[in-house]
Amino acid sequence: MERAKLHRNVVALGLVSLFTDLSSEMIYPLLPVFLTVTLGAGPAALGLIEGVAETTASLLKLFSGAWSDRSGRKKPLVLVGYGLSTLARPLAGFATGWGHILAVRFCDRIGKGVRTSPRDALVAAYVPAARRGKAFGLQRAMDHLGAVLGPVAAFLLLAGGISLRSVFLLSIVPGLAAVAVLAFLVRDVPATVAAPRAGSVLDRDVLSPEFRRYLLLVGLFTLGNASDAFLILRAVDAGVPARYVPLLWGAFHVVKSSLSVPAGALSDRIPRKWVVAAGWCVYAACYAAFSVVRGAAATVAVFLLYGLYAAACEGAERAMVADFVPADRRGTAFGWFHLVTGICALPASVLFGLLWNAYGAAAAFGVSAGLALLAAALLLLLRPEKYERIR
Repeated sequence: MERAKLHRNVVALGLVSLFTDLSSEMIYPLLPVFLTVTLGAGPAALGLIEGVAETTASLLKLFSGAWSDRSGRKKPLVLVGYGLSTLARPLAGFATGWGHILAVRFCDRIGKGVRTSPRDALVAAYVPAARRGKAFGLQRAMDHLGAVLGPVAAFLLLAGGISLRSVFLLSIVPGLAAVAVLAFLVRDVPATVAAPRAGSVLDRDVLSPEFRRYLLLVGLFTLGNASDAFLILRAVDAGVPARYVPLLWGAFHVVKSSLSVPAGALSDRIPRKWVVAAGWCVYAACYAAFSVVRGAAATVAVFLLYGLYAAACEGAERAMVADFVPADRRGTAFGWFHLVTGICALPASVLFGLLWNAYGAAAAFGVSAGLALLAAALLLLLRPEKYERIR
């Protein structure tokens, strides 16, 4: 592999993420408004839907990752997962109650759960350790670029007179494009790491003491990391017109897409924990600001600043996972990482919604900010010499 370039498999997987997020983000930023205005649901229902959806995905990510290690093949599971989500998402256009949205999100997240860990292992398989941060940064940047194009597409369709439900149905088009790119352009893992690997998901090769400590801190942070759907709800409450929500969501992802690769590359040059901890501090600052700012303009400014957190963390967090384990155990390791984040996502979103209902938005955002700061401080206390980047 040329040092100046990332492997074409990494780029192809980035395109898959781009088209998938284009499809998903034609729907996702509109769901809070659709739920509360059209279907009459409240913040607690939104928290339940998002918590159940993400926890379902994360439970499956562990077992799909472990299965991909045992079988030695990643691509079939990735293809099945993307295909299922592509077919499930447009069904939101037929929903008549919030329970229907829960069912659609549940099926969509099953697909995400099946595909994510094997996909991340596929990315790691085609880059050396010194370029993992950049590779995962590119994958996240392409993902966020799709999240920019999706809301723009939704906005243009709505501005052209297309109904909200029809926008949901049309999301199948980019989803099918993602499946086609995956089927024809992405190769499975190289033969050097494709040998089946027997073992339990509790294997010591995966759950080393250093990796367990890292997962505990990721879990602590995630307990304060409620669904981004609440940020959309906060923006609408602050006075952002509902018709501009897709554009706000798109601008938010412009920030994430433009900075993900530089942040990932930075984590290749300095200890990754510094990059991750800095991102968690940005998260805490933004959530603290959400608890006190008033007015549409200030809320939009904080919303865009919040994109710095995701850009700093998403690639670096995944690269850290690959640093801890050998190549033939990465599917299982990514499964554990996604399981921890998903298991904590359910109480995070549900409790955030309950706090919002009982004590107001300021209390909910303040508690989340405090948990993020605590997790960042503890992450910095980890000894850098404990990290061993496995090549």
